[in-house]
Amino acid sequence: MPEKVPEVQAAIETSEGCEVHAQEDGRIVVTVEDTDNRRASEIIMDMHQIPGVITVTLTYHHFEPSGADAAATTAL
Repeated sequence: MPEKVPEVQAAIETSEGCEVHAQEDGRIVVTVEDTDNRRASEIIMDMHQIPGVITVTLTYHHFEPSGADAAATTAL
């Protein structure tokens, strides 16, 4: 729904853990990261509830250990 892009983009940008990178022809490219309170997967699922969103597709997933996990990995 290209006519809804400004409203959808604004809703995404106000969500913690989300960053909009580009939009074209009604498609929006977003990075979603875990926050202290929510996993990225929960945030992505909530995007389906934004008025004007037809579908959300995970295109790429990247994971890096953090905190104690990262320390254990670098100690190896």
